[in-house]
Amino acid sequence: MPAPGENLRVNGDRLWDSLMEMAKIGPGVAGGNNRQTLTDADAEGRALFQRWCEAAGCEMGLDSMGNMFAIRPGTEPDALPVYMGSHLDTQPTGGKYDGVLGVLGALEVVRSLNDMGIRTRHPIAIANWTNEEGTRFAPAMLSSGVFAGIHSEAWAKDRKDAAGKTFGGELKRIGWEGAEPVGERKLHAMFELHIEQGPILEAEGKEIGVVTHGQGLSWTQVSITGKDSHTGSTPMPLRKNAGLGMARVLELVDEIAWRHAPHAVGAAGHIDVFPNSRNVIPGRVVFTVDFRSPDLAVIQDMEAQLKLGAQKICEEMGLGIAFEKVGGFDPVTFDAGCVAAVRGAAERLGYSHRDIISGAGHDACWINQVAPTAMIMCPCVGGLSHNEAEEISKDWATAGTDVLLHAVLETAGVVA
Repeated sequence: MPAPGENLRVNGDRLWDSLMEMAKIGPGVAGGNNRQTLTDADAEGRALFQRWCEAAGCEMGLDSMGNMFAIRPGTEPDALPVYMGSHLDTQPTGGKYDGVLGVLGALEVVRSLNDMGIRTRHPIAIANWTNEEGTRFAPAMLSSGVFAGIHSEAWAKDRKDAAGKTFGGELKRIGWEGAEPVGERKLHAMFELHIEQGPILEAEGKEIGVVTHGQGLSWTQVSITGKDSHTGSTPMPLRKNAGLGMARVLELVDEIAWRHAPHAVGAAGHIDVFPNSRNVIPGRVVFTVDFRSPDLAVIQDMEAQLKLGAQKICEEMGLGIAFEKVGGFDPVTFDAGCVAAVRGAAERLGYSHRDIISGAGHDACWINQVAPTAMIMCPCVGGLSHNEAEEISKDWATAGTDVLLHAVLETAGVVA
């Protein structure tokens, strides 16, 4: 079946209106969103998404991890569906587009197909994956990881948030635990549209990022133990300052990442200090080191250097230290056929594009292990994401969704 012509386009105004309407649910304090997973706001966003999907003629499925699947029938009911989608949950101080564009862009594809009366051989599905962000329940991409067989469902449902509430308990509480066994569905392919979350596309004036690979990720939780003591009356030589130990380890993390330049990165974003009092020297700190690289050997080397170097620092300071691997995944190579469908769609539509490596983790990284998968990226202003000031343009959103439409149509097969 030849690829569809470049005259087929989505309704960019309707897409933008949907993004703005969803952004009203779980508003942040500075123009973005706080719609964390399995909160009441998440439940409200899910309900709106379901209403929109059903109005577009889709049948909604729900699995036992809360993953939502809206199905548009194909002319061959036994053909495996072509999936699109991303996630509706946000960071505590998140933007209006991270993840949400991928879900509502997929919905716009279905709405546009309905408007144009286009039928496909394969069914088309829209996925909303639960807890992609991992900010409330670690690790990130939790439910797509269970779907792909990376994590067990029991382990995932036992994950706890900072208040000690479990993923499973909160999923039940908000009423979005389905009866369908997780991972039961089979996919013909999947495409995920996402904002870049980096500055490359905007800086180079490119409208579309054709994602060929995803960086691997390693999260190591580091716990350093010293001794709580008074900041004023404890002599300097007698201090066991866990906070100072952390500072030196964080400097080491930065040095390790620079040693593996230009593609490796490293930092600690999650830090807890105990007792966190102005006049008490910290006796314990817990922080998570995030290393990323498109090369697995580099990630492993960075992990090893962290453990050796941090152990030495703490031994010299008389501090205790412990390491726990709390998340991660290997670098991803996306399916060549799906990547070609994305690249070809961008070319036919006349959008400027370039190949790109995703610097962030996405649900597509796990789904790639069970079905042919690719990603499409659009620019974001200044590369800023995971921030309420995150911004994209309507034209960028529309271009990315146009490419999604064409890549999906080529893969699902248009019925003449």
